[in-house]
Amino acid sequence: MKTIITTAISASLLGAGLLAGSAAMSGEIRVGVTLRMISDNGQKQGEMIADEFEAINEAGGINGHTIKLTLLNDECKSDKGVANANRLVYQEQVHLVIGSSCSSVTLPIVAVTAGGETPQIIPHSTSASITQQGSEWIFRVPISARFYKGVLAKYIGDNVGTRVAYMYVADEAARSETEGLVELMRDMYGVEPLYIEQGQEKEIDFRSNLLAIKDLNPDAIYIAGQAEAIARFLVQSYEVGIPDTVARAGSSAVSVADAPILAGDAIKGVFYSAAYSDSDTREIAQEFNKMVLDRYGVESVDHDFSQAWDLLQIVKLALGNADLQLTDDSLAADRTAIRDALANIKDYEGLASGPISFCADPTPECRDGNRTPVLISYISGGKDFEVEVLDRVTMPIDFGL
Repeated sequence: MKTIITTAISASLLGAGLLAGSAAMSGEIRVGVTLRMISDNGQKQGEMIADEFEAINEAGGINGHTIKLTLLNDECKSDKGVANANRLVYQEQVHLVIGSSCSSVTLPIVAVTAGGETPQIIPHSTSASITQQGSEWIFRVPISARFYKGVLAKYIGDNVGTRVAYMYVADEAARSETEGLVELMRDMYGVEPLYIEQGQEKEIDFRSNLLAIKDLNPDAIYIAGQAEAIARFLVQSYEVGIPDTVARAGSSAVSVADAPILAGDAIKGVFYSAAYSDSDTREIAQEFNKMVLDRYGVESVDHDFSQAWDLLQIVKLALGNADLQLTDDSLAADRTAIRDALANIKDYEGLASGPISFCADPTPECRDGNRTPVLISYISGGKDFEVEVLDRVTMPIDFGL
């Protein structure tokens, strides 16, 4: 499958005139990546990115230019992410920054790339605040939390009930998604949170919070955070005796494969909005799932993989369309050319459920490129977990602003 997909990509680039071979200009395009690579899946996503850039180079590069990749692990720590970004922008002098995974890391990196006038494209982070900073250098491939929360709010309010308890951990995306959902439930249904509390990302025991929630007899519980924290919360919710008649909803991170593997049966019935489901029946999705299994041994492909893949295809298109000089004196001009090429990406269709488009204005309407969340529910958990797609909804471009 690796050969099939790489060949197809190379053929399409050649057909578009993007891989020009030895007649094109020499020089290298420097790309820097900072990701959360502390889990097995995170490491494999880094491998996938490295493999795809290597495949480009083996096929002759982009317009004859090879890619020089610097791949760094920020461990979902903001100080490491900022240090990585400064290294990439000012020491490595990259033409493009990719990253990061965690919103709490990506948000402070925006100031680094804006100050260094270096284009940055995001593979995973969902916090709505990221594209609201006014930076003309930022682009987001994943779905913004402002779109996720709208789909969830309507589904909960119309199908479950309005007595909702909220628990989130100290993560920027978790905070943003929770606060946005609370605001929408207030605006759409006139209700306040039945219970709301923030915990720590590495918190082990949520039982005191869960006992308080149990006494309130909610219609639903919403949990937001990284996959590990969500899994602990779900398991403990049953341990304290909250019945399965109380619906459980999760933030977008519950789609990460670590969540059902760690949560096991406790994840059954949990619903969430995400950017991709490996139960997608489209041919492109099934080929991608098989490629990830064959190449990286990952049986359950979550949207962190799919969004990273879509990002790579968009980056290839933009680099191929950019007028790059790649000389010692052209760094600023080349960075600007890549930014402008990204801004001209229109209606890219890949693994995402809807088209991805950017435009020139440094606004969320232009830089939140993907606005079609998928509403998904778990049928079972564990290593061989199963999900079903409940709905796909393309949100208005200005929703939540």
